[in-house]
Amino acid sequence: MRALFALAVIALSVYITATVPVRLGLDLRGGTQIVLETRSTPTAKADREATDRALEVLRGRVDALGVAEPTLVRSGSNRIIVELPGVQDPKKAADVLGRTAQLTFHPVVGVADGTEDPATSKPEASKDPKDPKEPDASKEPDASEELVLPDESGQKLRLQDSAMTGKDVKGAQARFEQETGAGWTVTVDFDKAGRSAWAKLTSAAACREVGDPARRVAIVLDDRVISSPQVAPSVACGTGIADGSTQITGSFDDAEARELALLINGGALPVPVETVEQHTIGPTLGASAIEATAWAAVIGTALTILFISIVYRLTGFLAAVALLCYGVISYAALAVLGATLTLPGLAGFVLAIGMAVDANVLVFERAREEYAGMHRPSPRSALTAGFRNAFSAIADSNITTLIAAGLLFFLSTGPVRGFAVTLAIGVAASMISALVITRVLAEFAVDRAWVRRRHLLTGLATTGRVRDLLVRRDPDLMRHPRRWLAASAVLLVLAGSGIAARGLNFGLEFTGGRLIEYTTATPVNPDRARTALADAGFPGALVQSSNDNGLTVRTEDLTNAEAAKVTGTISELGGRTEKIRDELIGPSLGEELRRNALIALGVALGAQLLYLAARFRWLFGTAAVAALAHDVVILVGVFAWLGKPIDGVFLASLLTVIGYSVNDSVVLFDRIRELLGRDRRTPLEQITNKGILQTLPRTINTGMGAVLILISLTVFGGDSLTDFALALLIGLVIGTYSSVFTASPLAIELHRHERGGRRRGSGGGSGGGKPARRSAPARV
Repeated sequence: MRALFALAVIALSVYITATVPVRLGLDLRGGTQIVLETRSTPTAKADREATDRALEVLRGRVDALGVAEPTLVRSGSNRIIVELPGVQDPKKAADVLGRTAQLTFHPVVGVADGTEDPATSKPEASKDPKDPKEPDASKEPDASEELVLPDESGQKLRLQDSAMTGKDVKGAQARFEQETGAGWTVTVDFDKAGRSAWAKLTSAAACREVGDPARRVAIVLDDRVISSPQVAPSVACGTGIADGSTQITGSFDDAEARELALLINGGALPVPVETVEQHTIGPTLGASAIEATAWAAVIGTALTILFISIVYRLTGFLAAVALLCYGVISYAALAVLGATLTLPGLAGFVLAIGMAVDANVLVFERAREEYAGMHRPSPRSALTAGFRNAFSAIADSNITTLIAAGLLFFLSTGPVRGFAVTLAIGVAASMISALVITRVLAEFAVDRAWVRRRHLLTGLATTGRVRDLLVRRDPDLMRHPRRWLAASAVLLVLAGSGIAARGLNFGLEFTGGRLIEYTTATPVNPDRARTALADAGFPGALVQSSNDNGLTVRTEDLTNAEAAKVTGTISELGGRTEKIRDELIGPSLGEELRRNALIALGVALGAQLLYLAARFRWLFGTAAVAALAHDVVILVGVFAWLGKPIDGVFLASLLTVIGYSVNDSVVLFDRIRELLGRDRRTPLEQITNKGILQTLPRTINTGMGAVLILISLTVFGGDSLTDFALALLIGLVIGTYSSVFTASPLAIELHRHERGGRRRGSGGGSGGGKPARRSAPARV
C-alpha cells in the first residue's frame, strides 16, 4: 500500500512538472512591481470596499498599457500590488498609475498672467465641426473660487471649482478620423447625469469669444491638467454640447490619444492612492540569478548525495534517489498551487534539500542504534524500528519549521513570502520523501537476498566513526554546565558590542528611500559618482561599487523625474548605462516593516515556546527559546560587525534559523524525554549528557548536509543570495552550538533552581545533615 501511494505521488508529480509551468516572480523574469496604498479623504474612507473599486479602475489602466500577463491584487484592506512583467522603465507605468485623484472638469477663467492664450494651439471640444455660431459674453466668475494650474504646454490657467467628476464619464475612446481629416481624436461619452452637466459647462464656455482662454474646459487629474480643449465655434452659447458625447481634437499622435483616453476612462477612483513601494528588476539580473542558483542547487545537491551515500552506503544512496523525487514533488506542488517562485523562494527550495536530509539521517542513525542493541540483528528489523522511533522527533522538528514558515508568510511581503511558501512546501515534501519513498526503497533493498548476506553494505550494521569515537572516549560534556553558559554569555557580549559600536545597517525596506543599481560601459569610481550626484542636487546619496562595472546608488525618497536625473548623471560618468534594479520604499512602509519585523521575531519565539512547552515541559521549552534568542542576538551582532544589511531577506534567514535551530533542540530533548521515561532516578545532567552523545552523530551529519548546500549558495549563488546564504550558514553553526551547549546547560540549571526552590518551600533545614546531592532525579 505504501509503495502504491509513493508510486502514485511520483507519477502525478512528474505529469504536473511536465505539463504545468511554475510562475516566476519579477525578481527572476524581470519587470516592475508597484505597491499602492489608498488614502482616506474628508468625504471617502479608504476601506476594503473602496480599495476593491480602485483595484478595478487600475486594472483597466494597466490593461490599456499593453503589458503581458499583469497581476493586480489587493493586500490587506488598503494596499494594491501591481506586477508588470517585462516593464524595465517604470516611469510611464508609475505616472499612469500615480495619477489617481478623482478626474474633474473645470471651467477656465483665464490665464494666470493675464495674457491671451493662442487658441490655434489648443484642442477643441465640439458637438459637430460644422454650423459655427457667434458666442455671447458671460459674467466673470468669483476669483476666490479659482485654482491655478499649468496646462499641457506649461501655461498657468485660472480654473473655477470642478463642475463635473470622473463619475459622470461613461467611457472614452481614441479614434483615428480619416474621413474628416481630424487625425487622432478622443471621444468621451457621459452618463445621464454627466450629459446635462457637460451641456451646462460647455454652454457657458461657448459664450466666450473664439480664442478667449475662458472658452476652454480643463480636464484635471491629480492636480494636473491632462487636457484643456477649446469649445468649438460650432457650439451655440446657452446650448452647449447636449447629446452626451463630445470629441476632443488636436495635434495628437497615436500614443497621446490613447493615453488621454486611458486617463479619462480610468480616472474615477473612489479614493486617491499613493505609491509606497516600487521594485524594478532587469531581465539580465533575473536570468543570472536563475543560472547562479541552479548551479548552486546542482553542486550542493551533488555534494549532499555524495556525502550521505558515503556515510550510509546503500540506504544513503536510496535516500539520495528519494531526494530527487522530493525535488519533483516540490516543483509539482508549486505549480499546482499556482505559487510564484521568487529568488528567495528558489533559495528556500535549494535549502529544503538540505533539510530533507535531516529526516533520513534521523531514521538511519536510530536504525544504527537499534541494530547495535539487538540480540540477533537484521537490517530490516533495525530499519523498521528506526522509522518507528524517529517519527516523533521528525514530526516535532518539521512542525517548528512550519511555524517559522507560517510566520514568514503572514508577517512579510514580496519575495520573502515566496520563500515561506517554498519552505513550507519543502517541509511537507521532505516528509513524504523520507517517511514514504525512502522507506519503500530501503525496505525493498534490505529484503534482497544479496543484501541480507552483506549487512555492512546497508550502512546500518555499523555505528559510524563519530559514534564510535564518542563511545570510546565517553566525554562528560555537562559536568560543568555553567562554564558553557559563561561561554555563551561571552558570545552575547561580543555580539552586543558589535551592535552598540557599529550599529545596524538597516536595508531599504526598513528605512525607506530609493535604491538603483546600474551596470556601466566603463568602471565608475564611487567617490567620483558621489561628488557628481552631490553637484546634481543629491548630497545625501550613498554610492557603492559592485563587481567590475556595477554601481549602486541609495538615496532618500525620489520621484521618477529625480531618479531619471540620477541615471543621467551616472551615464555621463560611465558611458552606456543599464539600470538593472530600481527599488522605492516609502517612509511609512519602512516604519511598518520595522514594526512587523519585531513582531515577527517576538511571535516566532513565543510560538516556539508554546509548542515546545506543550510537547515537553516548560523547563525545556524555556531553555530552547532562550537558546533561540541567543542565536538571534549573535547572528544580528555578526552582521553588525560585518556591516551587512539588515533587510527583509535577512529577516527571512533569521526566522529560518529559528525554525532550523530549534530542530536540534527538539531532537535532543526528545531523546532526553525518552531516556527519562526509562530511568527516573539518574540526575538530569547525566541523562542530558547521554542524550547529547547519542544524538550528536545525527546533529553532525544533518548539519553537514545543510552546510554543503549553504556553502554552494554562498559561493555560486551570486550577489543576490550571498548575504542570505551567509546568514543561514552562520545561524546553522551558532544554532548547532546553542542546542547542545546553551539550551542543555540552561535546562540543567533551571532544573536545579526548581528543585532547590521546592526544598526551601517544604521547610527543609540547613543544619548539620548530609550535603545535598549535585542534582535531584529528573521528572518527565
